[in-house]
This record gives sequence, structure tokens and C-alpha cells, in this order.
Amino acid sequence: MPAAKKQPPIRVLIAKPGLDGHDRGAKVVARALRDAGMEVIYAGLRQTPEAIVQAAMEEDVDIVGLSILSGAHMALIPKILELMRKERSGRIPVFVGGIIPDEDARQLRKLGVKAIFGPGASLQEIVKSAKHLAGRAS
Repeated sequence: MPAAKKQPPIRVLIAKPGLDGHDRGAKVVARALRDAGMEVIYAGLRQTPEAIVQAAMEEDVDIVGLSILSGAHMALIPKILELMRKERSGRIPVFVGGIIPDEDARQLRKLGVKAIFGPGASLQEIVKSAKHLAGRAS
């Protein structure tokens, strides 16, 4: 019986858009994804929408995770999604973590955000969702 072909690891870009300076949660999620066997590219703090989209394309990622606690999610996330569509990287699923009111979450999902995680979301739930978004659900 031939050995099963090993798939490359899921590549994830984790980014902090805007002026939000709190990255502890993003780093915890990045570590959980890495511990689950994913290749994580952490873009760091205070990223512009343009820089995030450019990094997603240059790094050829499978999914993008955005962490935002500043309250600017309704300005920044739609801009990122729009730029991704313009740059033909709109096929890359986007998930978001942070404090997102329910009405805003509904709007973001309508715009194309695939998953939203608020305070208290388990790391297991986030890892499972990332695998699903990358087409590797187990």
C-alpha cells in the first residue's frame, strides 16, 4: 500500500489592523494554531489594510485571522475584504477575533467574514474552525 501523500501545513496570517495595541490574544491564538501544526505568519501590531492584504498574497496563505479590539472593526475589516477582492485574493477565508457586537458580526458575515470569535472562545474551537476554513476539517 503506498504511503499517503502528506499535505503541506495550513498557512495562516494573523494580523492586528489599525491602532489597536493589544496583541496578547492574537499571540495566544497564533501559538495554538502553530501547536496544531499550522504555519503561522504573525504580521504584528498596527497593520494597515493594504499591508495585511499584501502579506496575505506574498505569503500565499490559506486563511487570514484578524484580531481587533479597538472598535474600528466596521471600518477596517470591510476595507480589508474589499482590497482582497480587488487583488484577487478574495478566495482566502477571513476570520476575526475581538469584541464585536452581534449586529456588527451579522454585517461582517454578510460581507464575507467566515467566522467571528469573541471573548471566551476556546482555542480548540478556533483551531477546529481554522482547519475547516482551510478545507482540512478532521
